[in-house]
Amino acid sequence: MAVKITCIKKADGDHENPYLAISSLRWVNEENGKSGTTSRIDMYTFIKDDKGIAYVKDDYGNKANLTTAISPRGTKYVKTIADNTKTDNLLRLPECK
Repeated sequence: MAVKITCIKKADGDHENPYLAISSLRWVNEENGKSGTTSRIDMYTFIKDDKGIAYVKDDYGNKANLTTAISPRGTKYVKTIADNTKTDNLLRLPECK
């Protein structure tokens, strides 16, 4: 299953600070319209262990897939795979309401 991430939830809504962990991500399956909100850890597991695919799209329809990572302090998180964009595609998403 592949899901498009539509918004993120971060402490204090500070999306430009990459050191504040995302707490949850809202997603939609573009094939069947199913949607939901998933914790950062559950999204990590979906990608890493369940071999799921998650991505963000820019205004032009370009996709940037998410990958898993672990911080030096052992925090499991997701991030976009590096592309030609200087800004982080995931952190630029709006705050989930």
